[in-house]
Amino acid sequence: MGGKQGKGSINKKYCQNSLTTDEPISDEMEQKTETSNSVSTPKTAIVVGAGARGSGYSLYAKMYPDRLKIFGVCEPREFQRTALMKAYGIPVENAFEDWKDAVKRKKFADCVFICTPDRLHKDPAVAFAKKGYHVLLEKPMAVTEEDCKEIVSTCKENHTLLSVCHVLRYTPWVQKVKQIIDSGDIGDVVNINHTEPVGFWHFAHSYVRGNWRNKATSSFSLLAKCCHDVDLICFWMNKKCERVSSFGNLSHFHKKDKPEGAGDRCLSCPSNIEENCPYSAKKIYLDSVKRGCKSWPTSVISDIVDIENVTKALQTGPYGKCVYDTDNDVVSHQVVNMQFEGGATCTLQMVAFTQKICAREVKIHGTKGEISVKDGRYPPIKVFDFLTKNTTEYEADCCIVPGLSGHGGADYHTVEAFVDALHNPDTDTIATGPDNTLTSHLLCFAAERSRLENRVLNRNSLGEYE
Repeated sequence: MGGKQGKGSINKKYCQNSLTTDEPISDEMEQKTETSNSVSTPKTAIVVGAGARGSGYSLYAKMYPDRLKIFGVCEPREFQRTALMKAYGIPVENAFEDWKDAVKRKKFADCVFICTPDRLHKDPAVAFAKKGYHVLLEKPMAVTEEDCKEIVSTCKENHTLLSVCHVLRYTPWVQKVKQIIDSGDIGDVVNINHTEPVGFWHFAHSYVRGNWRNKATSSFSLLAKCCHDVDLICFWMNKKCERVSSFGNLSHFHKKDKPEGAGDRCLSCPSNIEENCPYSAKKIYLDSVKRGCKSWPTSVISDIVDIENVTKALQTGPYGKCVYDTDNDVVSHQVVNMQFEGGATCTLQMVAFTQKICAREVKIHGTKGEISVKDGRYPPIKVFDFLTKNTTEYEADCCIVPGLSGHGGADYHTVEAFVDALHNPDTDTIATGPDNTLTSHLLCFAAERSRLENRVLNRNSLGEYE
């Protein structure tokens, strides 16, 4: 079986304008770095929600101060609010505990980064859009169909940009796959099989103990975890989904699965039980700190990451609870079946119980060949040609940026596209704008309804599923 290298080679270079000096970057970023000293008026942003995502996206302003300036912050937690103020020199008058106080003022920035918890997306997005602010909105857009539609209609009515952070759309391998599909090399796409391996301890962290564990306080897990996977599928198919069905379940993380004699918290659990539990908070957090790791996920549970403070967090907070003793109710595994115009089909699988963490695996079957993707592998993409029986391997150009390296550099590209649109309103740089984001969100809501109601939903002439 023949093989050859694709055209998208990874060119590792080093950025002198980044936060560190040992991270590889792309030619695109190097060119932008070379022109970063040119005279320019930066666009200004207010960060609404200064947690991991808000503070992460803000790093773009550190790298390109001529293009973006963090000019305000809305954050109820003093530690996070103060940290962002210090990092970007935000004046006291532009720092707010409540975003509602900021929106009462006369418009004083160009845009907002809305990175609040899922259920707190809609209100600030609508309020700031009405004041004329352009909106970068963390995914999911909102947790109900009605709220998503209101955000979209408000942004359109007020002629404000809306970019939803479906960051995977900007991932280099995702773009490469789209190029291959559009080239016609594999013929017509007839089926996509897409797997999202959440990761066993990641699921325990985020969806059993963490912020997304309960539908009433957050959202259902398909929307929270896989709305951008649904977006990718729609992007690759480039057709309307006509029918959808779904099945799923919450397995294992129930009180009935708790080992006899186990404690309510990992720190008080008998050692013979805790040592044999793969979901032990001691293993996930304390052992990580002992190894010198102070980043995610440990940074989520304590403002100050050291043994003393992390131990206290595990003794008193939700992340120290036994995984069989929380109020979690979101499913741990789900399958979504979709049929698109022309008959093409797709299966999306979300699975908690995996070794890999968010390293997607994709099979795209065409009439002339098939694409295989293993995210995290090198090279990530292989294309088999039915006629020649040759396999072509493709690399994916990547841009790894300190602080914005998440999702294979897609976090950087997401902010970059939004800032480009701010500076050049006539350009079409935002890949996940209002219409296509609403389409994929409505499909997520339909899939969850199908699961709950145990029936197939069909798309009507108005684009609704019934």
